[in-house]
Amino acid sequence: MFNKILIANRGEIACRIAKTCKRLGIATVAVYSDADANALHVEACDEALYIGGSAPKESYLLGEKLIQIALASKAQAIHPGYGFLSENADFADACAKAGLVFIGPPADAIRAMGSKSAAKSLMEGAQVPLVPGYHGEEQTPDFLRAQADKIGYPVLLKASAGGGGKGMRIVKDSASFIDALESCKREAQSSFGDQKVLVEKYLERSRHIEIQVFSDSKGNCIYLFDRDCSVQRRHQKVLEEAPAPKVSPEIRRAMGEAAVNAAKAVAYEGAGTIEFIVEAGPAGNAQQFFFMEMNTRLQVEHPVTEMVSGQDLVEWQLRVASGERLPLLQDEIVLNGHAIEARIYAENPENQFLPSTGKLLALEMPNEIDGSVRIDTGVRAGDVISPFYDPMIAKLIVWGKDRISAVSGMRRALDEAHIVGLSTNLAFLGRLLRTKDFSFANLDTGLIARNEQTLLQSDTGVEVEDLAFLLAGRLAYEQQQTHHANGKAISPWHTLDGWRMNGACNRHFAFQLEGQSANQAIEYCYQNQSILHAGKEHLFGFDGEGSSIRLTLDGAKLSAYVIPNTIHPNTLHLFRNGRHQVWHYQNPLEVSHVEDGASGKLSAPMPGKVISIHVKIGDKVKVGDPLIVVEAMKMEHTITAPIDGEVAEINYAKGDQVDEGDQLIIFKTQE
Repeated sequence: MFNKILIANRGEIACRIAKTCKRLGIATVAVYSDADANALHVEACDEALYIGGSAPKESYLLGEKLIQIALASKAQAIHPGYGFLSENADFADACAKAGLVFIGPPADAIRAMGSKSAAKSLMEGAQVPLVPGYHGEEQTPDFLRAQADKIGYPVLLKASAGGGGKGMRIVKDSASFIDALESCKREAQSSFGDQKVLVEKYLERSRHIEIQVFSDSKGNCIYLFDRDCSVQRRHQKVLEEAPAPKVSPEIRRAMGEAAVNAAKAVAYEGAGTIEFIVEAGPAGNAQQFFFMEMNTRLQVEHPVTEMVSGQDLVEWQLRVASGERLPLLQDEIVLNGHAIEARIYAENPENQFLPSTGKLLALEMPNEIDGSVRIDTGVRAGDVISPFYDPMIAKLIVWGKDRISAVSGMRRALDEAHIVGLSTNLAFLGRLLRTKDFSFANLDTGLIARNEQTLLQSDTGVEVEDLAFLLAGRLAYEQQQTHHANGKAISPWHTLDGWRMNGACNRHFAFQLEGQSANQAIEYCYQNQSILHAGKEHLFGFDGEGSSIRLTLDGAKLSAYVIPNTIHPNTLHLFRNGRHQVWHYQNPLEVSHVEDGASGKLSAPMPGKVISIHVKIGDKVKVGDPLIVVEAMKMEHTITAPIDGEVAEINYAKGDQVDEGDQLIIFKTQE
């Protein structure tokens, strides 16, 4: 076993690897960029060395520099995590040449499976079922369109060197093929440095099921069951679970054996994943399966496999890379229970899932319970989600004795997660877990699109309980500001008991729900410990610790979380029953200046780079017309016209960098 390794990655996966190494007594060396100088993975490792600038190409993608740091720190091996250089065959070769162990598969296996086109050809020779498609070398647009016409629409364009949903486009007809191809190639070049694409038949009712394989240098190869990754949006996984539901034992075994055969075909070593696209029946039942691709690395969703198998896959990687045999063989692997993983992202589901950047003002996650609730994260409260890297905040993994228990546990765990400072998909995930389709495992890759109206509908309903919690949160905040830690007032003038010499003290509170113009009023009577709302009186009391509020309202005992924004304390975040609402306390002692954005101006919704502009000055546009394409976090986002009008000014050109809020276009509005 190794004495010391370098972790050539960042974020939650670097922290995850460091955790296993610490348990095994292996020293770890972290690397960090400018943006990650104070990151959690730096703290998690025994040593940390500076690698370069914030952009990945200036830091985490510098293979030669990583090797130099590993040698200088006397590390024996490099663990690449996932992403960055984890599937870079040249980097694996360079590690070996420098006398370092690359904790991953052999370079030849990476090359064989790294290209989707080459992998499909290899699988075709091994008689593994393939989706009808074209994955050859000819890449001229007219030729590729002819192949798509022959396959039959809809087709799926995929970056040959791709992954993570980047460089993928669904094309519904021949007329839109060329535009989709150009966009796909641009994104593929930006993400992977390779424009080559493949074309395959798009199965409109399909599931994404993958098999975890593991091989050693002794010729042993096994599979550790399957994972369902069908719940996706824009080809990116949102929820994963193990084992895949509604899969017959015969199909599960057939996929596992096919995955092992695929790994053996390239003399694989270490952790890998064979991904299959599976036809789904009317109720989501798995039917015929087809090889899609192989990921020659540890997967983001590997924790669900660990939860149901009781194994530490990072430990397995370390043991296999150091020359040991697999810890267990096929007949020794035991499947236990069911696990679900939810990816918590800094993004805005109500605004086309655009990434959100900024400081995590509050980050409260459920308590970890050994074997039942697990949190993998690379950030903490006060950290910044930057535009340079993937906007994942954490992975929440929950185990149950069966799927029903796991789903119930995940719903509860998501309700206990509270994040303030930027937009997240927490409420979206909570709604997703409660859909009928997910609850009954009617899974396919179109689940989110099919339930879009429900999933993307923000909760704007108001109940008297909501206002009571907001009042309690505001009163708790005032007490925190005016009292010592022992609960006593700083001075007699800071006592908040509402005492009056004559009569009762009543205070009027007004709150405004974000996105609504009307205030919600509530009156608090200190003497009677009651509130008045909409002409009705309610008995009221509360206590709390931190953000947790325990409320008594008309004898009913309720719980919720109210978290003030640390920068703007009049902004209150209410987390209740799986909902997240942002309220603004209308402080009568302050004057609020709210400036509405001038109509007729289009602002950048996120920082990024202008990739293309579809209009020119003088063009007349309608609401929804595509105007500008901005690339952010290696994905293209089309910004559409917010109003009907005429383009009067275009303030940026192709290739320009823009910040969030920059005015991109100014319109002449139509009369």
